[in-house]
Amino acid sequence: MNNRKRLVIAALVALGLLGGIATSYPLYSALTSGTETEEGMTLRDSSYSQVVELVRAGEVETLTFYGMRSASAAGTDNVLHRTLVPELVAADLARQAADAGVTVEFKSEEFLPYGESVTARALLAVVGNLLIFGFLGAFFYFYVLRGPMAGRSKVRQVSASDSNVRFADVAGCDAEKEELMEVVQFLRDPQRFSRLGGTVPTGVLMSGPPGTGKTLLAKAVAGEAGVPFFSASGSDFVEMYVGVGAGRVRSMFAKAKKKAPCILFIDEIDAVGRSRSTGTSGGAHEEREQTLNQLLVEMDGFGANSGVIVIAATNRPEILDAALTRPGRFSRNIVLQNPDIGGREKILAVHCAKVRLAADADLHVVARGTPGFSGADLANLVNEAAIMAARSNRDSVTMADFDHAKDRLIMGNERRSFVLSEEDRRLTAYHEAGHALVAHYSPASDPIHKVTIVPRGQSLGMVVRIPERDQPSLRRSRLLADLAVAMGGRAAEELIFGPEEITTGASGDIQMASRIARKMVAEWGMSERVGTVAYTLNYAERDSAFSEDTTRQIDAEVKALVAEGRDRALHILTTRMDQLHELAQALLERESLSGAEIKEMARNWPASVEDPSEVVAEQAA
Repeated sequence: MNNRKRLVIAALVALGLLGGIATSYPLYSALTSGTETEEGMTLRDSSYSQVVELVRAGEVETLTFYGMRSASAAGTDNVLHRTLVPELVAADLARQAADAGVTVEFKSEEFLPYGESVTARALLAVVGNLLIFGFLGAFFYFYVLRGPMAGRSKVRQVSASDSNVRFADVAGCDAEKEELMEVVQFLRDPQRFSRLGGTVPTGVLMSGPPGTGKTLLAKAVAGEAGVPFFSASGSDFVEMYVGVGAGRVRSMFAKAKKKAPCILFIDEIDAVGRSRSTGTSGGAHEEREQTLNQLLVEMDGFGANSGVIVIAATNRPEILDAALTRPGRFSRNIVLQNPDIGGREKILAVHCAKVRLAADADLHVVARGTPGFSGADLANLVNEAAIMAARSNRDSVTMADFDHAKDRLIMGNERRSFVLSEEDRRLTAYHEAGHALVAHYSPASDPIHKVTIVPRGQSLGMVVRIPERDQPSLRRSRLLADLAVAMGGRAAEELIFGPEEITTGASGDIQMASRIARKMVAEWGMSERVGTVAYTLNYAERDSAFSEDTTRQIDAEVKALVAEGRDRALHILTTRMDQLHELAQALLERESLSGAEIKEMARNWPASVEDPSEVVAEQAA
């Protein structure tokens, strides 16, 4: 039962409970009041004080007491008044009525009459009580026994026959698969490890960026081992009720023990395994700590959990509690990264196995042009390419489909319906031409993949550069080139339209340049004036860790690096003004230019000329 159904049931039960209490007596009154007795009198419910006033006024002929707890007064107006009488004053009311000449009668029944039936009130009272207790029972059953307060685990089981993922279906992470093969071998042959006194890692923690295949690897382990696979999310244990999360952890491990040997996979474990030294006090924090403590107890030692392998995945291993990641709980830590070019080609081959490829489709070329793509990104790329081929009524997926799919994933969807004025198109063309020209004349920059002035996503135009190979580290020359390329658009606007006509189109470029420069100064030690010191502390520590002088130095150096990038861009564009006009005009005519087309145009351009300041610096060295 999902949370929405529980809330609906709880609301209905609560409303029914309140309704039952509120209507138990009014229901009886509505059914009986205003009816006629067999003597033809009108039945009416009255208060005790009203009956006393009627007796004193001489408007009552007969007063009948029922077990000295209730009474009926036959009035002179042919109305039978019913009321509840406190037992302590019943005798006094009877004496007053007798003194007033009222006929007083006493009966043994304890209920007010409904006509001549003395059981109607009793029957209605029983029905009302059953209604109330029925709603109470339903509330207890659905919300306590079977609801969020039950502490039952939300773990989902996948049987061995349903787990059809194998290691062959997981590509681009060969080293990680080798480590997990030991887990598979243990599940297949536990005696092989126990006969020599060794113990198999009972916990495996997989960490890495999103989309790198952590969940898929866990399913592959279950499929290869042929054992039951239990899956849960860290958020499944987080509740507002104290003790519920711990109960669910106990329930989850109890289910796993019954199916051992098996795999227990906990996705996004950081939701429950966050370090106990962080966070604020309060009910939610205490509940999370209790849940984590129970998880630690269940995993520690595994004497009673023989055959249960816990595999957890997280994108943020640095925030996990140290007691959770220590040997004995998670003894193995497998770090997955985005695949390299070889891994990307293998992943593409796996996802293209069911796709009909055209003769010109080269997966090696596609892999080379997708650095930084995760496995999930590559799967999406293949799917988008297949959709584009089907949309064009082709029988196979061509290289052009992969290129279009890549452009769509990197740059966003084209907004052809967004019409720019001619002046805005011209401004955008020079802005993007400035980026492209600076990139072309910066040897350390990545090659240009495409330049477009077609609006995509939130941008009016875009220059996409893709490296030719994987780059595990960034050189300072590359970062300086990136600063110059980022400022190339604003520099082109200043040169062509003048400083008074610059636009907000460079806001994203300025943010990117500022971010690169700040990392160079504060994180990567690439500033001589600030030094090779890291200043990447969180905001809570910054006030006490950073002196005002250090902060001013960092800000001044960041500003200087961005200004240096702008000067580089202005120098390139000023000395290459003819090429700037040529490139902008080509964009206005064709809207988009590929990297190959720009290289073809550059055949007639002058060779690259270095920044004079760099030449002087090199000669001095």
